[in-house]
Amino acid sequence: MTPRTTPSSGSEPENTAEQSAEKTSVAKRATTKAAEAAEAVQKGTAKKATAKKAGQKKTAAKKTAATKAPAKKAAAEKTVAKKAVTKKATAKTAVSKATASKAATSKAAAKATASKSAAGKATGSKDSGAKDTTTKKAAKRIPAQKAAQKKIPAQKAVPRPAEPVEVAVSPALDAGDRDRLLAGTHHDPHAVLGAHPVPGGVAFRAFRPYALSVTVVAGSLRAELHDDGEGFFSGLLPLREVPAGYRLLVEYEGTVQETEDAYRLLPALGELDLHLIGEGRHEELWRALGAEPMTHQGVTGTRFTVWAPNARGVSLAGTFNFWDGTGYPMRSLGGTGVWELFVPGIGEGELYKFEITRPDGTKTLRADPMARRTEAPPNTSSVVYASRHEWGDAQWLARRGSVPTHAAPFSVYEVHLASWRPGLTYRQLAEQLPAYVKDLGFTHVELMPAAEHPFGGSWGYQVTGFYAPTARLGTPDDFKYLVDALHQAGIGVLMDWVPAHFPRDDWALAEFDGRPLYEHEDPLKSAHPDWGTLEFDFGRREVRNFLVANALYWCEEFHIDGLRVDAVASMLYLDYSREPGQWVPNEHGGRENLDAVAFLQEMNATVYRRVPGVVTIAEESTAWDGVTRPTHVAGPGGFGGLGFGLKWNMGWMHDSLEYMAKEPVHRKYHHNEMTFSMVYAYSENYVLPISHDEVVHGKRSLVSKMPGDWWQQRANLRAYLAFMWAHPGKQLLFMGQEFAQGAEWSEAHGPDWWLLDPAYGAEPDHRGVRDLVRDLNTVYRHTPALWQRDTDPSGFQWVVGDAADDNVFAFLRFDAERAPLLAVSNLSPVVRDDYRLGVPDDIPAWHETLNTDAARYGGGDVVNPDPLKPEPQPWHGRPASIRLTLPPLATVWLRPA
Repeated sequence: MTPRTTPSSGSEPENTAEQSAEKTSVAKRATTKAAEAAEAVQKGTAKKATAKKAGQKKTAAKKTAATKAPAKKAAAEKTVAKKAVTKKATAKTAVSKATASKAATSKAAAKATASKSAAGKATGSKDSGAKDTTTKKAAKRIPAQKAAQKKIPAQKAVPRPAEPVEVAVSPALDAGDRDRLLAGTHHDPHAVLGAHPVPGGVAFRAFRPYALSVTVVAGSLRAELHDDGEGFFSGLLPLREVPAGYRLLVEYEGTVQETEDAYRLLPALGELDLHLIGEGRHEELWRALGAEPMTHQGVTGTRFTVWAPNARGVSLAGTFNFWDGTGYPMRSLGGTGVWELFVPGIGEGELYKFEITRPDGTKTLRADPMARRTEAPPNTSSVVYASRHEWGDAQWLARRGSVPTHAAPFSVYEVHLASWRPGLTYRQLAEQLPAYVKDLGFTHVELMPAAEHPFGGSWGYQVTGFYAPTARLGTPDDFKYLVDALHQAGIGVLMDWVPAHFPRDDWALAEFDGRPLYEHEDPLKSAHPDWGTLEFDFGRREVRNFLVANALYWCEEFHIDGLRVDAVASMLYLDYSREPGQWVPNEHGGRENLDAVAFLQEMNATVYRRVPGVVTIAEESTAWDGVTRPTHVAGPGGFGGLGFGLKWNMGWMHDSLEYMAKEPVHRKYHHNEMTFSMVYAYSENYVLPISHDEVVHGKRSLVSKMPGDWWQQRANLRAYLAFMWAHPGKQLLFMGQEFAQGAEWSEAHGPDWWLLDPAYGAEPDHRGVRDLVRDLNTVYRHTPALWQRDTDPSGFQWVVGDAADDNVFAFLRFDAERAPLLAVSNLSPVVRDDYRLGVPDDIPAWHETLNTDAARYGGGDVVNPDPLKPEPQPWHGRPASIRLTLPPLATVWLRPA
C-alpha cells in the first residue's frame, strides 16, 4: 500500500488511480462550504488594503477569470491527446483514463493521475457556467475546485513531466483512528481531532456522537463540516493557519450548542506535575489529579486527570454527555500513566466518572479516586467542586503548635458525626457540637472517618472517596464550616484516617484500570483476611504518593489538627491474621512489612515538615518498637522510628477494663492488671483510649461493663474515669459514655440523649456522671502535673501499688516545677477510714480537689472536707504520712492546700 502523505492526513490510501481520484473528489465535496467561507474571510481581510491596490487586484482578477477557462480546456485536450499518442491507443473519452492508467508503468500512472486531475478540474470549470440549471450538490463543488486550480500553473509545459505539487488531502480520519476512538482505546485523540495544518489548508475534525451537524465558527468564518458517519465530522479549509479561538456549533435533535473545541487545547497539566507524579513525590497531588475548575488558554472549564497506567484508553462520562464517554476521549501524558482532558464549559456541580477500557478491551465506569466531592450514598458519582469557604481560625492555627502535644493538655471526645445527633448536617452540627464539647471541657474532638464510604455500617472505615468528606451530611465547604466553628470555640479537631485498606466495590479502587493498581498484585499480600477488603500496595511509589498526599490534604485543606491512623498493626506485619502458608516473608526472612514501614515513616515525616502543630496518632496494638520515636533514630531492631506523635495504649485499655469487670471480691487477684501499664508507660507517647470499639458488638457500654447494682455500676464508672484521667497519658472517651449510657452504641440511632431529659426519673444519675466528666476536664486543664510530664518518668511516683487486699492504688503526679497531685483509688465497696498514705514532707497540707463519691455526681458523699496535714510518721518509704477517709468505689484527687 502507498504510505500516507502525513500521519494525520486523509483516509486510508488505495491501490488504484481511480480510487485516489474518487477520494480527492470526496474531499473536495466535504470542504466546499468551508472553502466558500474561507474565501469570504480572505476577501474581508483584503479590504484592509488601500483603495488603489484593491482596484488593481479586482482588475487582475477579472482578466484572469476571462482567460482561465479556455486555457484549462485546451490544456486538458492536449493532455488527453498526449496520452493517446504515447500509448498508441484509440483516443476515448476522459472516462477511459483508468484503463490507460492500468496499462502504464507506476511512473506513467502517476503522470496520468495528475493529468486526469487537471482534466477533471477543467471540465468542472466548464460546467460551472450553467449555474442556474445545476443541482445543489454540483454547485457546492465550485469553490473547492477553484481553490485547487490555483496550483495548476506549475504544469505549464504540458508535453514535459509536471513538477511535484502539493495535493490537498482528505480531512477525514483514517479507519484506524476511527476504530480506536469508537472503541475508547485512542491514546492521543488531540493529535487527530481538533484543527491541524495539513497540505492544502487546515483540517478540522470533530467527534460528536448523536450530532446532526457541526459547524466551525471563527469571526465571520462559518463552515459546516462534512458528516463522515458514526459521529465524525471533518472539513478542509484553505487557510494558512489555525484560526485563533475558533468555536464549534453543534446541532443535536431539538437543540444547538456553541462550544469551544476541547481538542484544540494544549495539556492543562504541567511537566513539573508529571515529573513529580512519576517520582511519587507530588505532595499536593490533589492539585494535579482529579477535577479542577480553571481557566486554561483563556477558556473556562474543568481539567480532568486520572492515573490509570494499565488502561488502553480513558474517556470522560457524566451528566454533560448523558453518561456516554465515547465523544470525550482523554489523552495519555507520557509514561506517567496520567490521562488528561480539559472540557470547556463544565463547572461546579457536574457529576462525572471515568470510562476506562481495560487491557482485555472491556470497559468499566469508575469514580474519581481524587474526587473532592461525591454524591451521597448509595449514589457513587464524583462531583466537580471548588471551595469558597473563608476560614476564620487564624488565631487557632497560630497558637496550636506553641506547645508540643505530649507536653500539653489533651483530652479527646470521640464522635461519630452521622449519629451524634442523627439528622443534623455539618452546618447544624457546627451550631451544637462545639458548644457541647466546650461545656464538658474537652480539648479536642476525634471524628470517626469523615471520608466518603458506601456502607454506613462500616462507620467510615471502608473508604472509597479518600479526598472527599462524606456527602451524607453536606458539602466539603460545609465540613470546613464545622471544623472552623470548632477551632473558633478553642477545640482541636482530630480525624480517623484509614490508609491500610479499601473495599472491593467495582466502581472504586479495586483493579481500577483492569489490573491490580492500588492493591498489591500478589493476592497473598492484597487480600485482608479480617475485613474482606484489599490492602494498599505500599511498595508502589504512586500509591504511597496517593496516601501521603491524602494525609496532607486533610491537614492543609481542612485544617485538621491531627490524624489517628487506623489499623497500623495490620500494616506492619505480613502475617497479620494469616496462617502459615498464607504470607510471604520479607527479603530478610522476617514478618515485618518493610514497604509499610517506609510508607508510615514517609507520611509522618512529610506531615510534620509541612504542617507544624499537627499530631499523628497510631492505633497500634502490638509491642512494635519505636512507634512514636523519630524516623531518623534507629531502635534495637535496627528500624528507625515510625515517627508518630502519639500511640493508643491498647494494653492499658484491655487490662484495666478486664480488672474493672471483676467483682471487687476477686479484684485482689488481678491487682497487677491495673499496675502493669506503668512498666512500659514511658516506652511510647501514649493515649488512653475508651473508644467506640469497646462499646459495640456485644462488649456492652462502659457503665454496663461494671459489676454490681446500678449504684455500684455508676460508682465503679466514676472511679475508673478519675483513675484514667490521673494516669500518665492522654485521654479519649467515646460519645455517650460521658453520661453513663447503658446501651451499646449503634450508628443507626446514636447516643441515648433521652437519659438526660429532666422528665426521666433516673436523669440525675446520668447527669451526675456527665458533671463529673466536666469537672475532671476542668481540673485536668488547670493542673499541669496531670499532663506536663506525661512522657517523663520523673512526673510519676507510686505511693502504694501493691495494696491488693485493699484494692487501693495511690500515686503522685508532678509538673515541671515539681508541684504534685495525689490520686487515690479505692476500688472496693467499703469505706476505709483513717487510711494512711506516705507523702512528701515538704507539703504543709493537702486538700481534696475532686472526689468521685460526691453527692453532686450521684455518690454517697463520703468526702474529706478539711485540709489533711502530714504527720511525721514515715509510711510507704516516705518521711511523712496523712490519714484520710477513702470512699467506696471512688477516686480522690488531693493537691497542696
